Amino acid sequence: MKQRKGLFTLLSLLLVFSLFLAACNSGAGDKPASGSGGEDKKPAEDAGEPQMGGDLVVGTIGGPTLFNPMYSTDASSSDIEGFIFDGLVSSDTEFNPTLHLAEKIDVSEDGLTYTVKIREDVKFHDGEQLTADDVVFTFGIPKSPDYVGERGSGFESLETVTKKGDFEVEFKLNKRDASFYPVSLSYGILPEHILGKVPVGELGENEFNTKSPVGTGPFKFVEWKDGEYVKVEKNPDYFLGEPYLDTITYKIVPDQDALLAQLQAGDVHFTEVPGTDIETVKSTFSGVKVESGLGLSYTYIGWNQKNELFKDVKVRQALTMALDRDSMVSSVMNGDGEVAHVPESPLSFAYSDDVTKFSYDVEKAKSMLKEAGWEDTDGDGILDKDGKKFSFSLKTNQGNKIREDIAVVVQQQLKEIGIEVKPEIIEFSAFIEQVSAPNWDFDAMILGWSLSTFPDQYDIFHSSQIAEGLNMTDYTNKEADKLMEEAKQILDQDEYATKYADIYKLIAEDQPYTFLYYPNVHRVMPENLQGYEFNAKSEYYNIHKWWLKQ
Repeated sequence: MKQRKGLFTLLSLLLVFSLFLAACNSGAGDKPASGSGGEDKKPAEDAGEPQMGGDLVVGTIGGPTLFNPMYSTDASSSDIEGFIFDGLVSSDTEFNPTLHLAEKIDVSEDGLTYTVKIREDVKFHDGEQLTADDVVFTFGIPKSPDYVGERGSGFESLETVTKKGDFEVEFKLNKRDASFYPVSLSYGILPEHILGKVPVGELGENEFNTKSPVGTGPFKFVEWKDGEYVKVEKNPDYFLGEPYLDTITYKIVPDQDALLAQLQAGDVHFTEVPGTDIETVKSTFSGVKVESGLGLSYTYIGWNQKNELFKDVKVRQALTMALDRDSMVSSVMNGDGEVAHVPESPLSFAYSDDVTKFSYDVEKAKSMLKEAGWEDTDGDGILDKDGKKFSFSLKTNQGNKIREDIAVVVQQQLKEIGIEVKPEIIEFSAFIEQVSAPNWDFDAMILGWSLSTFPDQYDIFHSSQIAEGLNMTDYTNKEADKLMEEAKQILDQDEYATKYADIYKLIAEDQPYTFLYYPNVHRVMPENLQGYEFNAKSEYYNIHKWWLKQ
């Protein structure tokens, strides 16, 4: 079959983008650069030769749920999966696609066939060699009719996956898919020799995911103490070279205050710190340095349209207009972010904020709610309609001070227009379980998306993703569905961005989310940590290269 090198180049260009974990400046203005808190860092060449040894404790307020990339949906689980598993492709700090377990990828002239040559020097943590059988097995999981998970949409274009040799696999697509190379091929490869006989319908609940995950990654699973920590140890046979660190302990801490206290005491060595605390860390914490920059995410309020309160688009627009998001950013976040208007990072090649913006306007919000039939007919201060009060719960995750504070601000600001909001603060893993399919146990929620490195909103906003996917707010717009489907088959970057500009206009008009802000990320680490590279998407990018200077 004729192969086209040009398509690979085009796909490479497609990955020069950015998405989830966004940050402050939207296009214009100064953009935060990587920097050091405290003393200036020495040039890399002064660090000397990398040294083996050391135990790194990383801190987080969110605990994981399981360790299987075909089933997990939360950031903490993904962090640990990044230690344990590898994908066929990865990406660099500029989000360009890079070969990883794949040694070579050829793409057919029509963009429908991907022939992947797999490296022959890769072993699983139990010593078994990685082969084409493992790749075929892994990609067969989301294609199975018995698959029960949220990742199926990423493989809808995949028609067949076939072993062509011990280290060669052929992927056949039923339609062109711009995200197949950078996203679908990046999922961690699972061991067929361990899981191959487990029925796909039972894989999501298999003890492999919580007690004994085995991958090919730089670190091997040791143990998970739920609510306390996950520990991994170095994989001396890692195909990219033996990691320098001996172990990593992923420590779960109840809240941000406790995390800062443990960071200052030295009980936690590496963590992300919100902008509200970063100056304190820089000025008073010893033995640490800070790396800051744009992240790849956004934070939002999601309105559950299964609830009658939020079905009317005018109501959702009014809710956004009743919230002073500029004040939230300036007061709650100390200005460390920027108001968001679309579900896209300013870092992305597909970013566009040429959309309808629902700026803070209390009187307009009141007027729109009245037009929608909401009035205070009994004088108790709460709007009502057909005997139903405009009252709802607003859930967010425990330990995230900024989200907890924003929930209170939302409560106060919506009270001014006659809406009763009852904040509920819930432990992270329980919160994720409640709001996800098939539970949808929430009225409204404050959450954030850590975005993929490829700008594709299909998983979150396409109506096909309501029943079992990540469209947790029950959002449906047939025109947006059609445009998202069309975008998936566009391989030209400029055309793709143009299509998504239209998609963002529709989503912004519908306000399934009130888009709150793009945050900066601030990562605090030991001042003797070497080999670290800031990556807007990946907090632990190339962690096998990290080392502690003694």
